[in-house]
Amino acid sequence: MEQQNYRVGIYCRISREDDDNVGESGSITIQRDIIQRYCEENGLAIGCIYQDDGYSGLNFERPDFQRMIDDIGKGKINCVITKDLSRLGRDYIMTGYYTEVFFPENKVRYIAIGDGYDTADKNSSSVDFAPFKFIMNDMYVKDLSKKQRASRNAKYLKGQFLAAYAPYGYKKDANDHNKLVVDEETAPIVQMIFEKY
Repeated sequence: MEQQNYRVGIYCRISREDDDNVGESGSITIQRDIIQRYCEENGLAIGCIYQDDGYSGLNFERPDFQRMIDDIGKGKINCVITKDLSRLGRDYIMTGYYTEVFFPENKVRYIAIGDGYDTADKNSSSVDFAPFKFIMNDMYVKDLSKKQRASRNAKYLKGQFLAAYAPYGYKKDANDHNKLVVDEETAPIVQMIFEKY
């Protein structure tokens, strides 16, 4: 691999759908630590750190992702590193656009550490296999969404309470958060409102 001066943009992302599935190992802090260690071990200078916390990989209008794209245009960074391919994005068409079109046109090296993906290594089979990973990452989110909808529908059909907060006058049962019970403290106020009405 040709050695050149890279100004690295560290990119970290996590979303609500990832929270339950990647756990602490995928947190923003852990992602950043992994990438910083990789840069130290490989003599890469960090130019900027970009973090999108709570944004879906299907959405490419993430604030720090857009800031990173802007910084690439300004020549501030010429290498982007993520923990793995799914951190860049989960929409296979847009992720493919950035890795196959945008980054090469802007002479940006892209590295996904966990997937062994490095655009500077033209002999890597990981680069050839990446489009399949993009599709799998995209399908993962869509499958997860279907499962969550099915789970909510099943709870709905059982008559379980699904909202985050109980309406005034009620509280969630301490033993079953999908069940409402009368809140003895606020129920008299609700009853008084109805009586006065």
